[in-house]
Amino acid sequence: MTDDVKRSEKHEQGRNSLPEELRPVFDAFVEDYKFAGTIHHGSPFVSYVILAEMVRAGWRPSGEPMGQWKKNADQGSDDHGH
Repeated sequence: MTDDVKRSEKHEQGRNSLPEELRPVFDAFVEDYKFAGTIHHGSPFVSYVILAEMVRAGWRPSGEPMGQWKKNADQGSDDHGH
């Protein structure tokens, strides 16, 4: 499955280090992390390798989505990354 999302080399490396079934979790985590980073620090700095390690270790969302995922959920989209 391909998508049109533009990713940096480091983003691709972190994402590709995960099994296919964990990549949607990673994608949602990255989006929420970027949103939170922008809100709290004015810039969405992300360490993709750390986020990938957290997903691999079992991190999963436990609350309501943020950022773009919240927007999609509020609009009733079935594809909001969770």
